[in-house]
Amino acid sequence: MPANLTVTIDSWENGQAIPGRFAFGVPATEGHVALSDNKNPEIQWSGAPAGTKSFALICSDPDVPSSGDDVNQEGKTVPADLPRVDFYHWVVSDIPADRTSISEGEDCDGITPKGKTPGEKPYGITGLNNYTDWFAGDDDMGGNYGGYDGPCPPWNDSIVHHYHFTVYALDIETTQLKGNFGGPDLLAAMEGHILAQGEHVGTYSLNPAVSY
Repeated sequence: MPANLTVTIDSWENGQAIPGRFAFGVPATEGHVALSDNKNPEIQWSGAPAGTKSFALICSDPDVPSSGDDVNQEGKTVPADLPRVDFYHWVVSDIPADRTSISEGEDCDGITPKGKTPGEKPYGITGLNNYTDWFAGDDDMGGNYGGYDGPCPPWNDSIVHHYHFTVYALDIETTQLKGNFGGPDLLAAMEGHILAQGEHVGTYSLNPAVSY
């Protein structure tokens, strides 16, 4: 079993609500959803074991509906018992071993229609998040969404969504991933190389009927 890495996001307590500035969408005064600041939160980690040669970061939401039939439909509610799937919001590989944080807004500060180009950054190599799939075919928003884009769960979902910000300490300097890789690609590339890992969880909902 991997050792424990201490992962901290000071902007909210572990397991508590994510502030709106880190979200893609916030509740609207008219209608259901308004676009938000969409900043990546500052994330810090410590306690990497000897032999750590790089880090990786994944933020995923495992509470996304497996079927979009009822999603954001007037007069309907996404049922709680609907099977759920992962939605990746942030995928970063090859974070240098001497890095212990990514600053607020360093990877994302605002919504970029048609997405942001993934690739090499000072803090690692960003992959694609699942807004790439969500906006596919949309004339105004379709494109490759690299790096971070924050929460925007269905406004009619009956459950709270949980966002797992997980940092991994690896025994390799590079996963060899380039180009348009996603969360599952990074998970596969890290297999057998994880020395330690830790996470900080946040919750979010756009449904006024859901308390969290």
